[in-house]
Amino acid sequence: RADPGDPRAVAASVFEAGQYIGTFEKPLYLRLEEHLCAHSRAGQAGCSNCLDICPTGAISPDGDHVAVDPLICAGCGACSALCPSGAITYDHPPTEDLFRRIYGLADVFRKAGGTQPRLLISDGEFGSEMISLAARFGAGLPADVIPLEVATVSGFGHAEMLASLASGFVSVHVLLSPGTDRTALDRELALAQSLAGNCLLELLDVNDPDLLSAHLYALPKPDVSITPVLPLGSCRQVARLAAKTLSDDAQCTLQLPDQAPFGAVEVNPDACTLCLSCASLCPSGALGDNPDMPQLRFQEDACLQCRLCSTVCPENALTLRPQMNLSDAAFEQRVLHEEEPYACIECGALFGVKSTVEKIVEKLAGKHAMFEDSEAGRVIRMCDDCRVKAKFHSTDNPFEGSERPRTRMTDDYLNARKDH
Repeated sequence: RADPGDPRAVAASVFEAGQYIGTFEKPLYLRLEEHLCAHSRAGQAGCSNCLDICPTGAISPDGDHVAVDPLICAGCGACSALCPSGAITYDHPPTEDLFRRIYGLADVFRKAGGTQPRLLISDGEFGSEMISLAARFGAGLPADVIPLEVATVSGFGHAEMLASLASGFVSVHVLLSPGTDRTALDRELALAQSLAGNCLLELLDVNDPDLLSAHLYALPKPDVSITPVLPLGSCRQVARLAAKTLSDDAQCTLQLPDQAPFGAVEVNPDACTLCLSCASLCPSGALGDNPDMPQLRFQEDACLQCRLCSTVCPENALTLRPQMNLSDAAFEQRVLHEEEPYACIECGALFGVKSTVEKIVEKLAGKHAMFEDSEAGRVIRMCDDCRVKAKFHSTDNPFEGSERPRTRMTDDYLNARKDH
């Protein structure tokens, strides 16, 4: 390492480094499933959690989804913790492996006769050294505290915390290394705490092994009784399973902090015109329509709270409410808003929304230059097929060409000869 104040030493080091030739492996920390990404649709911005949190700028917009540059990614895992849809997941190792490790630790502890275990999460450098020093020179860890080394604590999000509790741990303590960015962790901790019931979740920002031991020994055990379940599925499925396991009432609705990836959509019926722009852009299919009736349908379990629907709504009729409905009703489609369809005045076919058509007729018929006469005003009340037919047979038919010449017959040619 050269002295920055010595130009000759710096030049010598640069020259020496230039002679090194070789290869090294760059891990692929993340797995990206583009079809799940809720970044944007039709040029409308939606979720930007990963873009906002990435400390290296490895994530960039790429159309309706994002793109991850593996050569820039440092593997902090914060984006995977905040991703609401599971489009970005940590893959070094995969999240499923971490869930199995957590459940295995709790299961072995219970089979050995232990009760109410606590989990201590740490990284492989600072955390492992802290635990080693505490065991060698101090009181060490309490017997019921099980350490677990992970690749990065920044990616230990709400799903991992809740999976630990659902596996049988009564508390989860995440030991932070110096310089760890707490932005994503603080947000994930608040979300996990709102779903964890009476279990203890905390971030430990200490750099003294004795203080670490003293803190863990002094903490009282939470008075909870957990029936362990195996955390299977995606992060969203594991979070819902754990919340239902930890809740005293499996049919209740839990209120969550802002920016939570779970929630409901509320509609102002006086403002909504059932244009269904929200349903056409919803990336997860939480909002949908009914092809037979003017209806806006919603399935709460699929909602990502990505804000695309509220952004695209021209009437500002949609409001997001972060929550988690633990009952089975969250998996069912319910009608948020519906209105009576309008019947075509010619064929009776149902089309459009009655209130919208009547409002258009009220504003245009007899007032707008294109709809001054009664026949033009009737077109507004027709379906697509009848509207084309009416315009085709009208006097100002836009499809009508010049009058076709009469077909010449044999008599025409004979009469022309006689004239000459």
